[in-house]
This record gives sequence, C-alpha cells and structure tokens, in this order.
Amino acid sequence: MPDNGGDRKGCGECCQKAQEKEISSGDASEDAKKDDENTDETEAENASSEEESEDLVYKNGTYTGDGQGFGGNIQVQVTLENDTITDIQVVSAPGEDSAYLSQGQGVISTILASQSTDVDTISGATFSSTGIINAVNDALGKAENQ
Repeated sequence: MPDNGGDRKGCGECCQKAQEKEISSGDASEDAKKDDENTDETEAENASSEEESEDLVYKNGTYTGDGQGFGGNIQVQVTLENDTITDIQVVSAPGEDSAYLSQGQGVISTILASQSTDVDTISGATFSSTGIINAVNDALGKAENQ
C-alpha cells in the first residue's frame, strides 16, 4: 500500500468505506446538535405560550354554550383567540320561531363588535336574543382559564 502520509483518500476500498462512515457519523452528530437546538427552541416556545395563556382570561378554541330562548334551548359555538371573540354561530335552536331567531341573531354582531355580552337585546326578539346572549355566556364560562 502506498504511504499517503495519513491521508486516507485513495488508499483503497476499505479506507474509502471508513471515510464515508466518519462523514456520515459526523452528519449524524450535526443532526443530533440540530435536534437539540430545535428541542430547546420548541421548549422555549411552549413555555412562552404557557406563560401567555396564563395571562389570558380565556383558553383559545371553540366552545359550545346553551341558553333558554322563547321556544326552548338555543345552542351556540363561540370561537376565541387570545381573549378575542372571533366567531359566534347558532348551531341549534329547534324550538325557536325562525323569524324571531333570525331577528335575535342580530345580537351576535353587537357582541362581536363590543367583545362583550353586556349588550342590549333585540327589540321584537327579546327572548331569542337573550337566549343567544346567555348561551354565549355559558360558552365563555367553559373557556375560562382556571
């Protein structure tokens, strides 16, 4: 075998395989370092998000609430993001008269605009709008951070 001064390049097939192994194990240790860095970043993000969620009144997500309307139960879904009510949908109101319910749903835009359920009911659909407000309050109660 030729003496190549400790340089493994070109000294033969077995040395070539050993060199490839060293390179791939070097890649593996670099990958492990990157994984450690990513894990540290993820843990920091999770800790940060946990701290942020502790400062919030409500947990992010979609919550269901129930309230009593004129014709029976009204069920809504309330979506929250960073203590902001982003959406309210009536999902069920089988006993409500459709005209009153339709009018009563006008309270939803008022709740969204004011970010509060402390709003006036809709004249002419008082029971339906009150049921929606109470259902939203119920959903917000389920979303509260403990």
